[in-house]
Amino acid sequence: MIDPVLLFGLALAAGAPLALSPLATALGAALAAAALRRRAGRAALAAAGVALIVSGLRARALLDGAGAAYDGALALLQPPARCEVACAVVGSPVVVGAAQRRSAAERGEDEPPASRIDVELSGGTCGGRALQGPLRARLYGAPLDLARGDRLEVTVDLAPIHLFRNEGLRNATAAIARSGIVASGTIVEARRTSEGRSIDAAVDRARAFVRGRIEATFHPDAVALGRALVLGETDLAPEDQEAFRESGLAHLLAVSGTHLVLAVAGFAAALRAILVRVGPIAARWDAGRITAALCVPAAWLYADFAGGGGSAMRAAAMLSCAMGARLLGLRPVGVRCFALSLAGAAAVDPLVAWDLSFGLSAAATAGLLWLQRPLAALLVPGEGKRGDGGAEGGPGASPPRELARKVLAPLATTLAAMFGCAPLLLMNGETFPLLGVAANVVAAPIGELAALPFCLAHAVLSWAPPVERGCALVGSGALLAVRAVARASAETGVVLRLPEPSPAQLAALAAAIALAWAAERRGRRLAALAAGAGAWLLLEGVATRAGAPRGVLRVNVLDVGQGDAILIDLPEGGAMLVDAGGFVGSPVDTGARVLRPLLRARRRARLDAVVLSHPHPDHFGGLPTTVEGVEVGELWDTGQGEAEGAGPVYRKLLSDLRRRGVPIVRPDSLCGRPRVLSGATIEVLAPCPELHPDRGANDNSFVLRIRYGARSALLVGDAEHEAEDALVARYGAALHADLLKVGHHGSRTSTGAALLAAVDPSIAAVSSGVRNRFGHPSPEVLSRLSAGGVAIARTDRGGALTWETDGERVLWSRPGEPPRPAPGPRGGGAAAGHALENGGP
Repeated sequence: MIDPVLLFGLALAAGAPLALSPLATALGAALAAAALRRRAGRAALAAAGVALIVSGLRARALLDGAGAAYDGALALLQPPARCEVACAVVGSPVVVGAAQRRSAAERGEDEPPASRIDVELSGGTCGGRALQGPLRARLYGAPLDLARGDRLEVTVDLAPIHLFRNEGLRNATAAIARSGIVASGTIVEARRTSEGRSIDAAVDRARAFVRGRIEATFHPDAVALGRALVLGETDLAPEDQEAFRESGLAHLLAVSGTHLVLAVAGFAAALRAILVRVGPIAARWDAGRITAALCVPAAWLYADFAGGGGSAMRAAAMLSCAMGARLLGLRPVGVRCFALSLAGAAAVDPLVAWDLSFGLSAAATAGLLWLQRPLAALLVPGEGKRGDGGAEGGPGASPPRELARKVLAPLATTLAAMFGCAPLLLMNGETFPLLGVAANVVAAPIGELAALPFCLAHAVLSWAPPVERGCALVGSGALLAVRAVARASAETGVVLRLPEPSPAQLAALAAAIALAWAAERRGRRLAALAAGAGAWLLLEGVATRAGAPRGVLRVNVLDVGQGDAILIDLPEGGAMLVDAGGFVGSPVDTGARVLRPLLRARRRARLDAVVLSHPHPDHFGGLPTTVEGVEVGELWDTGQGEAEGAGPVYRKLLSDLRRRGVPIVRPDSLCGRPRVLSGATIEVLAPCPELHPDRGANDNSFVLRIRYGARSALLVGDAEHEAEDALVARYGAALHADLLKVGHHGSRTSTGAALLAAVDPSIAAVSSGVRNRFGHPSPEVLSRLSAGGVAIARTDRGGALTWETDGERVLWSRPGEPPRPAPGPRGGGAAAGHALENGGP
């Protein structure tokens, strides 16, 4: 029979998937329950069903509350404002900016380290507006000596956080629901008014001390690695982050169960050694039970000290279960402790499954619990007969067989953990490391037997400087060796690129695992897994077709912040991309954050045409990453960037595409020649017949009209009044389109009355960001659109817009909303414009 506590814990943890993907999760749960009905009692299944529903409702309530909190931040902080406020530190300070400090060091400059803190604002003003109620924010540039519970008075430039709400990508409000963080900004000035006195504050000051010792004694190249391993601060250089991810070795720097076992086991051994030598205690009490009782709070304190991540907290819960059993004189059961760790975490936080570190930790543990033995029996000679009285693999085994066992047993363990994590790795990355097993076999012993114990010992040896330096030397060397393995593995490029699993595929996988789990014979287990693989492939075909629909034109005006990015699904299955957003001077890459994940989710490996409307960074900044792993048919470029110089990112983009043999097409080859591209007619209306040298880049934007049947969309880039007047003079009422992508993010210099009258759209999409300081979209533009009865879809209010037509009927939707018929031209009145301006569908 299946442990009912495990079933209950899994059901509670599935609350987040139920809230985020209700249909797929409910169907998967029903199939799993049907499969397990013979191995779980009716009462256990009923309790699990109730737990799933309750947890899902709680998760949904948290998501709705997060949405309301974010709307409140938008009302207060749009446009972004300078705030003078009182606040309390609610999150441990974390060091940020390793890449910036390294760059400064290479220039011979001294860039002081700074931290990121989470605070709760409780009073003050923002841009002259009073702060109503508490608001949580993430602040950068804070002093490193702060701790939770400290109260501050700060001057900070604050803005709502970017959510990048796009259909097909993960629900962005889940992060707000878990952390409460709705805004972020940079500290201008800070003054501490009182210090925290709690245990949390003491933990943070201990973290600061250990951080200082790591930076003082570790090799400079190993400092960030040491902080990641000991403190859970992932402030690695970008190339190292990529190397550890591509090689499958990221877990070696993550605070996990292994860390807790080593740290708490060391504490337990030292404590027990002391207790057994204290006569009165040893005579009257069981030193082992006293040690177990003290190890429970020690586990939670260490998990908090190590960053308080989901993996550390889950491991602390599992270790507490084992210690609690020892305290009660019971034998710890791994499966029961695993089940209780899931149930406890999900009871506290119904969205805990959204936490990647928690999910990977739970998946790896599940793999070790249920897959390690079967894999060992399959791979290790004689492992299946051990304990049965057979000599194979025992003390009398031949040296070659014993050597094979020592090599293959760790391999079975690595494979078990990797197989358990595979679905989550595919959900959160484009690649699966094929050399990950080999890299782990080489690096894991170095990391777990040298780097981890010496780094942990270093944290408590500041009182013995020579020993501390020795531990730092060994720990640094081991960490650099692990990094070398990660880099070597990543440089091979031997990875498997797979699409992101859809919710339906994950539900099918869960049902297949339940069927295999319930089967009593090996043949039936294999049949269940084969059926699951078949369902996976079938659903992959469904996802591919949904990502590349046929017989419809679908225009996706994406939410990339203050920039433009429009993905167009063409009627015969092709795709076209117009711009890819971008932020000047920001580490946020819209290609990596939005475009690449969206193309992957939609199974898009080719773009028939990529259009750069004009050479400004908020339009081309995300293009290099976007096109990196995608086949590109041709690039349409006005040529102004090469004529006037648009910077190194633009130059490299064109250079890389030319090296790949991608044609670069200019206006003189596009104007006056409507092109049929995958079933849609594309007309280039400007700049025609060629670039206008007397105009700026905005007024030289590509203006495209895309037609399918009787319906069309007009995309005007950042065209302003000069270009608009020329368009109206040349084309007049022939500019009519059902969808207008408003020019220049809704600036007052665009979308004049003459253009609006000529186009006569029913829907206008405004691509603007919540953090823009330009006042986009302009109130005058919004007023003109509303007065004309044009429905307004702003990406900063409600996220992306999806506009779809079969050539006659038009549907549109916003993320999380079902498609609905579009309003007729000039038929919606001011009310329709006002509703969408505020994010309504």
